[in-house]
Amino acid sequence: MFGKTISGALKGIDGFCVHIEVQIGYGMANFLTVGLAEGAVRESKVRVRSAFMESNLYFPSACITLNLAPADVRKDGSAYDLPIALAILSATGEFGGEPKIRAFFAETMIMAELGLTGELRPIRGVLPLVLAARREGLRAVIIAPENAAEAALVEGIDIYCPSSLRECYLGIKSGAGLPGFTRVSRRAGLYTGGKDMAEVSGQRLPKRALEIAASGGHNLLFIGPPGSGKTMLAQRLASILPPMTFDEALEVTALYSISGHLAGGSFVAHRPFRAPHHSISDVGLAGGGTPHPKPGEISLAHHGVLFLDELPEFRRNVLEVLRQPLEDGGIQITRRLQSVRFPSQFMLVASMNACPCGHLGSTRKVCICREESILKYQSRISGPLLDRIDLQIEIAEISYDEIQQQVSEESSDVIRARVERCREIQRQRFEGSGIRSNAQMGMAEMRQHCNIDGDGHTLMRRAIDKLGMSARAYHRILKVARTVADMEASPVIARHHLAEAIGYRTLDRKLILSKSCRRAASPKAPIEVSSEG
Repeated sequence: MFGKTISGALKGIDGFCVHIEVQIGYGMANFLTVGLAEGAVRESKVRVRSAFMESNLYFPSACITLNLAPADVRKDGSAYDLPIALAILSATGEFGGEPKIRAFFAETMIMAELGLTGELRPIRGVLPLVLAARREGLRAVIIAPENAAEAALVEGIDIYCPSSLRECYLGIKSGAGLPGFTRVSRRAGLYTGGKDMAEVSGQRLPKRALEIAASGGHNLLFIGPPGSGKTMLAQRLASILPPMTFDEALEVTALYSISGHLAGGSFVAHRPFRAPHHSISDVGLAGGGTPHPKPGEISLAHHGVLFLDELPEFRRNVLEVLRQPLEDGGIQITRRLQSVRFPSQFMLVASMNACPCGHLGSTRKVCICREESILKYQSRISGPLLDRIDLQIEIAEISYDEIQQQVSEESSDVIRARVERCREIQRQRFEGSGIRSNAQMGMAEMRQHCNIDGDGHTLMRRAIDKLGMSARAYHRILKVARTVADMEASPVIARHHLAEAIGYRTLDRKLILSKSCRRAASPKAPIEVSSEG
């Protein structure tokens, strides 16, 4: 006697079909599981047997062989409980061998955990599994009621959500059908975190930098003393970003589904804003775990913002994890059992003090740090990581008059409208290439869209000679200058666009100034650096 159903498994963010095969033969009562099944899958026989007994269904006292194909891929989790139970019922002839029932099983993906009393329980990662079912040409899925709203995000596939094993059995056997789920229209929306730029008084330069970062998808670092508004500004970046497209929202929702962060199967409709504590581990930031790696904070911030407050307080090995994702827009996690890739196209926004005590550059308090301590503190952030941060902005403290002024500040809605106009220019420029913003340009796109004239080359040569920038920093400046030009709807990058972009390399200038301090006894080579070149 033989029965077969279809379930699914995950590899990274992608799902694939797993064929559940059950053969019931003569011999001593036994339950054999093959096909690289992990502990939770091997334990399913206990849950299935108990669910049969509590549902008044016959569980065969025979030799049951369970195979999960493909047999060379490890399977884990409790999602196989229900398809195993239905495969056993099919093998024992409970469904009568009707051709239409065999056809139903052949075009339906089944995935749900079984309780000991036979109730269906939700699982993680339903959305990418349903997407895989549609991609493989299946017509329906059977899942727990709690997963129905999540699965219904995928159009073109029927969603069945019985509450128990017995209800599922009776619905299939009688031909009356299984309870379905009524879809509700979902669409991506704006950030709903309740933060608005109108609440920020003054700080014209940091606000300008935030708008540039949002317009081009650039990474941003705020440097300033405590209480200058670094965190307040960073928390409002998501409010000026354009809304996600439905496809982007679907990707983000799939990542949250895999990691178990979906509350009640809700749809992630706005751009995520992730702000992990500085005590986070490298695995927590990048993702990982065993036996199956799960997304970390950089992937949960996909199409959104990753905010790292007090950047030098993060451990060095944690910060170095950011280098590949910032460059490639994804992270490859390799473990002994498998290698998976998670998307991570996020905007990095970070903040830091300029020194250990925090008062370097303050007009109200005196810095008590020695120069060696300041350099050691700033060197916690490696040069390669700093090169990948396009905008490095020094924030000054807000004066009493700025706090008390009654001037109406621009709201997030007003700024977002300008950001969306700039993003529309980039959408038309990169249409069909898969690039969404200037920050994602490669060398070919930069050669095509970031041409500068003779005056621009002169300015860039002087800046690079004085600041000692790397080639990566040079390319980052060109991308920022391209965004500044787009904000003015200028087809070409002018000298003043480059000058503004160079002016946002604060730490490059600080490094030069610190070197000049150590050479103060030698007046032969004074160094003067300004955004005007």
